[in-house]
Amino acid sequence: MNVVIVESAAKAKTINKYLGANYKVLASFGHVRDLPSKDGSVLPDKDFEMTWEIDSGSQKIIREIAEAVKKADKLILATDPDREGEAISWHLLEILDQKKALKKGLEIERVAFNAVTKQAIMAAIAAPRQIDEPLVDAYLARRALDYLVGFTLSPVLWRKLPGARSAGRVQSVALRLVCDREAEIEAFKTDEYWTIEATMATKAGEEFPARLNAIDRTTLKKLDIKDEASAFAIKRAIEKGDFRVVSVESKDVKRNPYAPFATSTLQMDASRKLGFSAKQTMQVAQRLYEGVDVGGETVGLITYMRTDGVTIVPEGINAIRGLIAREYSQRYVAPFVREYKTKAKNAQEAHEAIRPTDVARTPQSVARYLDKDQARLYDLIWKRAVASQMASAEMKQTTADIEVKGRDGKVYTMRATGSVVTFDGFLKVYDEGRDDRVRTIEKGKDDTSDEDDAARRLPALNEGDQVTDRTMEAEQHFTQPPPRYSEATLVKKMEELGIGRPSTYASTLAVLQERDYVRIDKKRLIPEDKGRLVIAFLESFFGKYVEFDFTAALEEKLDLISSGEMEYKEVLRDFWRDFTAAIDGIKDLRVGDVLEALNEMLGPHIFPSKEDGSDPRLCPKCGTGRLSLKISGKNGAFIGCGNYPDCKYTRQLTGDASATGGDRELGFDPESGLPVLVKSGRFGPYLQLGEAEGDEKPKRSSIPKGIDAATIDFEKAMQLLSLPREVGIHPETGTPIMAGLGRYGPFIQHDGTYANVESIEDVFTIGVNRAVTLLAEKRAGKAGRFGRAAVKTVLKDLGEHPGGGGKIQVLDGKYGPYVSHNKVNATVPKGTNPETLTVDDAIRLLQERVAKGGGKKAGRKAPAKAAKSAKTATDDGDAKPAKAKASTKAKAKPKATKGKKSAAKADAES
Repeated sequence: MNVVIVESAAKAKTINKYLGANYKVLASFGHVRDLPSKDGSVLPDKDFEMTWEIDSGSQKIIREIAEAVKKADKLILATDPDREGEAISWHLLEILDQKKALKKGLEIERVAFNAVTKQAIMAAIAAPRQIDEPLVDAYLARRALDYLVGFTLSPVLWRKLPGARSAGRVQSVALRLVCDREAEIEAFKTDEYWTIEATMATKAGEEFPARLNAIDRTTLKKLDIKDEASAFAIKRAIEKGDFRVVSVESKDVKRNPYAPFATSTLQMDASRKLGFSAKQTMQVAQRLYEGVDVGGETVGLITYMRTDGVTIVPEGINAIRGLIAREYSQRYVAPFVREYKTKAKNAQEAHEAIRPTDVARTPQSVARYLDKDQARLYDLIWKRAVASQMASAEMKQTTADIEVKGRDGKVYTMRATGSVVTFDGFLKVYDEGRDDRVRTIEKGKDDTSDEDDAARRLPALNEGDQVTDRTMEAEQHFTQPPPRYSEATLVKKMEELGIGRPSTYASTLAVLQERDYVRIDKKRLIPEDKGRLVIAFLESFFGKYVEFDFTAALEEKLDLISSGEMEYKEVLRDFWRDFTAAIDGIKDLRVGDVLEALNEMLGPHIFPSKEDGSDPRLCPKCGTGRLSLKISGKNGAFIGCGNYPDCKYTRQLTGDASATGGDRELGFDPESGLPVLVKSGRFGPYLQLGEAEGDEKPKRSSIPKGIDAATIDFEKAMQLLSLPREVGIHPETGTPIMAGLGRYGPFIQHDGTYANVESIEDVFTIGVNRAVTLLAEKRAGKAGRFGRAAVKTVLKDLGEHPGGGGKIQVLDGKYGPYVSHNKVNATVPKGTNPETLTVDDAIRLLQERVAKGGGKKAGRKAPAKAAKSAKTATDDGDAKPAKAKASTKAKAKPKATKGKKSAAKADAES
């Protein structure tokens, strides 16, 4: 019997069908071993000795694998074909060796395949190799670096910047990109400019647009017409003049297809066209790769989805070109085999692009076997791969210059441009569309472009033709700041800079959101104040380690390790020597020094200039104190007055109320005569009736989500201050039902039972009948003081956990859907449809939750010292509780025949 080990149950099921009765295919379910989240997992003083622990959820799986291997004639390690897959094989082999499961004479082989198809699997089985030791070394180096940066830097953050969550080798650099772009936007100065636009007409009455392009044959720059007066002077000079065509130029141009997808470009296009997050894209692609049931046959539909390569193997190219000839005619086949090179820095060209495993499986033919997301993503991958070998699109571009002598004696040139597709070529199948046009902050650059003008057909024009102006308009424009990053454009930028790897892009973005360092609004990444504080701190005191070039250079060294050109411990020693010196350099730094440095760096953001030119840091309450950044371990960062405790003025770091420098008065309460004020506190803007007098606290109300503190009016403020409101009398008890606004949002309440309502408007409009129904539903669904626990809504039952311990279920909870197994609950990430989760997805989420400290509590209390050390750093330096695992140490260099496993696999290097 030959034992084959892969990573997922779905892949194991598919491969088992291909290999037959002499093979037993088992799944490791991803990562079975990792560095424990506690001090001492990597020991620089002992030549970077590493201690590994087996995940508690993997113990049964490891036992099953070990029992099977003891009886096997051959062990075949068939984990994923990348650095992390190699690492998983290495870890498994070391564990099996320690458990004495590798009998003498057992054949051990490593195979790698890029597609889960019978042909690819059989070819891999026929060409085994040993574990790639340099690739394992590169993994060890990456894992140690991520651990050392996170575990060393994060505690410094906690001490010097209370409220900060974590820092990481790649995560922090990605965050800096987002913060730098936001600073660019804030610093951008808008310039006004004008254009002269006309609708021209030929003698035959055919209309076409034209724009003023030159004056006295000198080409205009974008900002040359600076104001309304200049624009209308030009308009008056040329309107209804004698316009004549002075030149017509036509040229044929070709537009070439795009390269097939790599990980980054797939994430970009899926974001732009399908609205998928990077994480969602990878989850759906994983299912397409591992295998889906197509007409009773389980097949992998796409090749491996974590790659930065853009090449396709010859047999794949031949199949694509054959399909193009059959489906679209030979005219649409590129006249030569198109070869592509990636532009990404540090790309590993050996990896194949993402493509269909069988191009004959068209999106239409497999759509009925796939869920909606799978079908849409497969359609995108199929079209991009096919288009990459199609003929170029052919277009004819025409430019016509039209002159008129103005009433001021100057010669004005209007330009009309147009384009027409003469042969659609690859556009018949696929058009990428455009990313955000990157608008620079240089003068003369904004979002206006001649591209849109060129996408029009012009009427027949000849030199000497007379044309007339039907309309002539002077149009005002303003230069625009660069756009915020979307997930897609941030991934593109990271790839260009050589930051991170295909396997880490999605997890890096997810970590930034989970740590509340960034938020997504209308698909744009906006840095939160917490994130900006962390980056300002790192740039001030650890600038080298958030530099793009430094991070990219480190990635290059890891690539040299993987190719056997550099020794991994040498890289670790060089890094650790400089890094510890930087840490030692700020040991004596006081929090006050940190805050003053942050005041300076973040000044334009947290102390914006005032229109009247007064000092933005002058306290608006006492008039003498100086505002400064303050840190509270409990509440994080806020702005406070330097005259504290005599002056207790505080506000958020930013916000509409604070931007005015103080309170905003909306009017006066007709009953009490007290002013209704919008105030800003450290927890955000709120309403207050009058000012505090002595020990008597004034009436206050928070301003709920959905209501803008900057635009709230007197009527709405009075409504909020009038809460709580009596809805009516409960028909069963005769006691009132109340509606109000609380810490967790709008609610109704009766006899100790609280039920949330959908919006703040419901608080003012809900009636007795609806309120009674909501309260009854709430009582039915919650435990009484001594009653039974609430019945949870099961969204999906995934069956028994392969490692034992009962069923895995997807449940609907108070804070959204989550996966549950054996008292471990893991939140389903935002943007992921809980109905589409597979067993592998659920196990991965549960393992990540356990790594963060979730799950069953220990049976006895841990010693104080151990408990204190439990809060540590993960792969990317996130502080997380430790978990109990079986421990082993990796001393010196790993054995050449044994493969290793990625601590958080590819996704942990964020």
